[in-house]
This record gives sequence, C-alpha cells and structure tokens, in this order.
Amino acid sequence: MFGNLHFTVLGFPCNQFGLQSPEVNHETLNILKYVRPGGGFLPKFPVFAKVEVNGLNEDPLFIFLKESLPFVNPVIGDIKKLHWSPIKVSDIRWNFEKFLITADGMPFKSTTDDIKALHLKSYSPIVYNI
Repeated sequence: MFGNLHFTVLGFPCNQFGLQSPEVNHETLNILKYVRPGGGFLPKFPVFAKVEVNGLNEDPLFIFLKESLPFVNPVIGDIKKLHWSPIKVSDIRWNFEKFLITADGMPFKSTTDDIKALHLKSYSPIVYNI
C-alpha cells in the first residue's frame, strides 16, 4: 500500500521489448539498484520473476488480463523491437503498460498512461475504494 491509498503495485520484469531486461531473475534487484535507474533505487513493491507477456509462452496471468480488457493502443510499434511471435492486436505494446485490478481480483482498466497516485481517484470509485 502507498500511504493512505489502498493499492499495491506489482512488478513483472519482461525481456520482450527491445531486449532491455536480459538479466536473470536473481540479478533484477541489483540492476534496479545500481544500473537502471541506479542511485540506490529499491522498489517499494514486490518484483516477481521475469515473465513473457506476449507470444507462444505468455504467462496465464497476462492472457487473462488481455482477454478481460480491451487493448489500449491500436498501433503495434516497431516490430524489430518486439521479441515474440505471433504478434496480435491485443498484445501488450511496451514495458510499463498498467492493469488496474479491483480488490476482488477483477481487471478494471488497462492503460499505457503514466498514472500518478493522486490521479487514481479519477479512474473510478471502484478502484480508489479498494
């Protein structure tokens, strides 16, 4: 939870976007702390093992999320930077796509926007009152 806002961020590293996360799972926190973003950064949220969010080996969680919510961007992007197959219109487009989930585990909204905690209230009382 973040302050008095009743929500939790969950991080799922993925190497399918420009091959930007080549590290193995046990290296992820050190990469964040010392390399990118560096400067001693430690996330204040759980960071899970690396997953595939698209393609033949996509994690069941992301299959569920993508089937539950409409895709947010009709533009796929530069396919030279996308490392999965097959590419589908419902695929996650890039790192940091977000899924808002209600307290009872139901997918509510998908967005590529940079969500600020103070703006969560504008999404819905359903999400804010978790």
